[in-house]
Amino acid sequence: MIKAAIVGMGTWGQNLVKSVQGLSKDIQFVAGATRTPAKAAEFAGKYNIKMTDSFEKLLADPTIDAVVLATPHSMHTDQIVAAAKAGKHIFCEKPLGLDYISTQRAAKAAADHQVILGVGYNWRVQPALQEVRRMLDDGTLGKLLHIEGNFCGPSAYRFPKGHWRHEGDESPAGGMTGRGVHVIDAMMYLAGPIDQVTAQSFRIAQDFGSDDTTSMLLHFAGGTTGYLGTMIATAETWRMQIFGSNGWAQVGDVEHLHTWDLTTCMIDRNNVTNKQRPVTKSYSPVSTERAELEHFASCIKSGQALVTPDGDAVRNAAVLEAIIQSSTQHKTIKL
Repeated sequence: MIKAAIVGMGTWGQNLVKSVQGLSKDIQFVAGATRTPAKAAEFAGKYNIKMTDSFEKLLADPTIDAVVLATPHSMHTDQIVAAAKAGKHIFCEKPLGLDYISTQRAAKAAADHQVILGVGYNWRVQPALQEVRRMLDDGTLGKLLHIEGNFCGPSAYRFPKGHWRHEGDESPAGGMTGRGVHVIDAMMYLAGPIDQVTAQSFRIAQDFGSDDTTSMLLHFAGGTTGYLGTMIATAETWRMQIFGSNGWAQVGDVEHLHTWDLTTCMIDRNNVTNKQRPVTKSYSPVSTERAELEHFASCIKSGQALVTPDGDAVRNAAVLEAIIQSSTQHKTIKL
C-alpha cells in the first residue's frame, strides 16, 4: 500500500482523496497540507487524514511514500523539485508546469533522484479513447487526417474577483490550463507531437479575470492538422472528433468525469456515396481518478517511469507556452 499525502485540499484535491480512500488496495492518503487548514478540517477527519501545516513537514515525514499535488499551477514545478530531492514520489495535477524549461527541470529532477512522477491527464485511461488509439493502430480509421477538440464551461463565473484562477500568470490563455491541456494531451496520445500553433485568446464576457474565449489551429509533426477551442464563460460541453481516411470517431458530452461512450461512422468502400449511420458503443464504468492514482502506485512498485524529460507531459507545457506566445504576439509559433 502506497502511503500518500494530499497537498492542496480544495474541491479537486478532495475529489482525488475520495476516489481511492477505503476503495483501493494500492494507495491511500494518510496526511495532508493546505493553505486553508480550517476549511479542510472536517474533511480530513472524515477520511482519517493527519493534517500538517506545511509542505516541508510532509517531505520530512519518513512514513510518507508519495505526495499528490492539487495546488495552484505556478507552484507545481518547484514543489516537484523539492519532493524529488526529498525522495518522495510525486503525482501532480495538470498542467505539470506553465512553460517548457521549468517543466523539463521538474521532470529531470524526478529522473535524477529516481522517483516516479505522474501527472493528472486522466483522459488516457478512458476506454473510449484507448479504443480510438487501437483503431488508428490497426488501420480501422485509416490515415489520421484531422482532430477537432472543444472543452468549455462556466469556469469564469465560478470564482470571484481576486481568486487565483483569475490571475493571468496562473491561468494564461484562458481555459487552457484548466481544460484545454487535457485535450492537447489526448490529441498527442493519438497523433504525436505538435510542431506548430496559431492561437487567439480574448476576455469577452466579463470586465475582470483571465481570458474566456481561446481558440487555436494546430499542426502535428506527422502531418495531421487540428483545432481546439476552450470557452470558460458558457455552458458545459466538450467534444473530440477524430477524422481518418476511412471514417471518424467521436467522444463528447456535458459531463467528462464519467465513462465515455464512443461514436463511430465509417465509409462504405463499396459505395462511398452511401451515407452510413453512426454507431455508439458504451463501456463498463471506470473511475478515471482512481485508475490514474492506482497506475501511479503500480509504477512506484515496479519502478516504471511515467513522466520523463522528453515525454508528452513536458511537450504539453511547450505547446501551452507556444499557445500563450501565439495569442499575445499574434503570430504562428513553431515548436
